[in-house]
Formats: sequence, structure tokens, C-alpha cells
Amino acid sequence: MEIKPIAYIKNGFTDKFGIPRQSGMANTVESRVIFCPEYRDENAIRGIEQYSHLWLIWGFSENEGQWSPTVRPPRLGGNERVGVFATRSPFRPNSMGLSCVKLERVEDSCDGKVLVVTGADIKNETPVYDIKPYLPYVDSVADAMGGFSDKHKNDRVQVVFACSTEELSEAVKCQLTELLSYDPRPSYQDDSDRVYGLDFSGYRVKFTCDGRIITVTEVTNDIR
Repeated sequence: MEIKPIAYIKNGFTDKFGIPRQSGMANTVESRVIFCPEYRDENAIRGIEQYSHLWLIWGFSENEGQWSPTVRPPRLGGNERVGVFATRSPFRPNSMGLSCVKLERVEDSCDGKVLVVTGADIKNETPVYDIKPYLPYVDSVADAMGGFSDKHKNDRVQVVFACSTEELSEAVKCQLTELLSYDPRPSYQDDSDRVYGLDFSGYRVKFTCDGRIITVTEVTNDIR
């Protein structure tokens, strides 16, 4: 059976580094689900506004053909190996991703009806293979166990800007603050002198991290 994209993601995540580790973490960042021409039939999404959240099934398009039976999750320091099926690593046999996102609204555009969602942990231009409604009475398990990820679910750091942010809108600054507060670095990197860089929404952002404080040192709109 051939699986082909029904839509593509459009957002400010133009680089893998800095994308939230899980869906639902970047709740201030909007993404647009733009349907491929052959799936722009309005009847296909009739009634979708009745749901607050959706499941997106999508592809790790940059990791196709790469997989390993064991992986080293960054949140475990990058040294401990666990089974790939016990993680959400992108290096999977079929390179499939699953994300729960909030449906903010349905917009009219030159590309037909577009779904505007928040909470996506998906890179710009990523193919979407299916969309299904999130059903809270069956999709939410109150006493579910989260494995090793439970130890890090509330990990947040303080974000301060030590540079001019005049080029940033308040919305983008808020989004950057949220993204960086989850500390995008692998857990095994703790060099306070190292300067990191990420691309987001047309900006190049440089920052350092000392303990529980991330300091943004430079923001430019010159991405190369």
C-alpha cells in the first residue's frame, strides 16, 4: 500500500535544532496544515471545528531509511541506550511521527482551507499523512506511566535577553522564550562558554547556558 502526503506543515521551525521535543510544548507557535491540491475538498474536513485537538500523523522526512534497534535519548545524557520502540526517536523503521496539536481555527487561503494549529513539534515543510480527531474519553489515560520522560516533564530554565530585541515582534519574542525555556540542548552538553545557534521564523538566535539560565546573546534576521 502506497502512503503519500495529504498535506504539508508550514511554520517557523526551519532547523531541527530547537524544535520542541514533544508536541504540546510550544503552545504559542502557530503551524499551518496546508493540504495538497488533490485533498483540498472542503467536505474532507467538514465538522472538524467541533474538535479542540487533532492527531497528526507525519513523516520524519530527513531520516528516511535510517533506523537503529537501540538509541541514546538526549534526555538520558546521550550515554544510556534503550530500545527504539521505547522512545520517540526519529530513527525508526518507517520514520513515522505522531503529534497531538490544538486546532485554533480553520482559515480560507489561496491554498484552500488551512488548519491553523498550535503545539506542533514538526519541522517546516514536513509531509502529513493523516489527520484524526483527538478523543479525550479514550485518548487520555489519567494514571498512565511515562517512563524515563516523567523525570524531565517539568524541566524548565530561565531565559534572559542580553541583546537588542527591537527586530522581534512581541509574539516572536514570546515564542522564542517558550522554546528556549525547555532547553533544546542535549543533556550531556553543559559547557557554559559554548555559544549555540538556532533558526526560527527567519531569525538566527545565538545563546549560552549557565546552569538553569539561558542567555540570548544575539538575534539577527540574516540566516545563511
